[in-house]
Amino acid sequence: MAYERLLTGATAIGLKLRDAVVLAAEKRVSYGGYVMSRSGKKVFKVSDRVAIAAAGLFADMQTISRILSAEIRYRELLTSTRMRVRSIAKLLSTILYSYKYFPFLSEVLVGGVDDDGPHLFVLDFVGSLIEDDYAAVGTGASIAIGIIESEYSPEMSIEKARDLAVKAIKAAASRDVTSGDGIDLAIVTRDRVQEEFVPLA
Repeated sequence: MAYERLLTGATAIGLKLRDAVVLAAEKRVSYGGYVMSRSGKKVFKVSDRVAIAAAGLFADMQTISRILSAEIRYRELLTSTRMRVRSIAKLLSTILYSYKYFPFLSEVLVGGVDDDGPHLFVLDFVGSLIEDDYAAVGTGASIAIGIIESEYSPEMSIEKARDLAVKAIKAAASRDVTSGDGIDLAIVTRDRVQEEFVPLA
C-alpha cells in the first residue's frame, strides 16, 4: 500500500494573540478516499493552560495527547510547579523524536499561556520544533494559511481570532475533501482552556 494511502486528511490551525492562543481543527476522519467518522476530535486539552491541535493519523493524535497529558501531570506532581509552554513543547519534541524509527504520523500545534505570555509551537512527525505567531498543518493547510495571512494581527481580540480560525477552517473544508464536518476550538488563556464546537453549516 502506498504511503499516501495511510495518511488521513485534516486541517488544524493556531493563532497567537497578545494574551491568548486560539487552536482549531475540523472533525472529519478519513483514510484514503473514505470518510470513517464525522466526529473525530483533533483538539485536545493537555493541561490547565495548554492545548494541542493535530493533523495526521487519528489514532496517533489520540496517543500523542494521552502520552503528553500523562507526562505533564507526572512532572508537575514531581516538581510541584506548573510546566512552561516551551518546556511542554520540548517534552513533546523529545517524545516524537524517540519514536523516529516508527514515527507518529501527525503534525502537532502546541499552544498555551504561562508567566512568559502566550506561545504557539509547530512540530512535525519527528519532533522538529518551531515557534511562530500563526500556523496551519494538514492537507488543507495551504488554503487555511492564505485566509489567516490576509487578516491576522497579534493585536486582534480573542473574538476576532476565533472568527478568523473558523473562517480559515471553513475555507479549507470547502476545498479539501478530506476536511470537514464541524470545527473544534480551544481558546487558551492564562486562567483556562475553553473548548467549543462550531458546525460547518
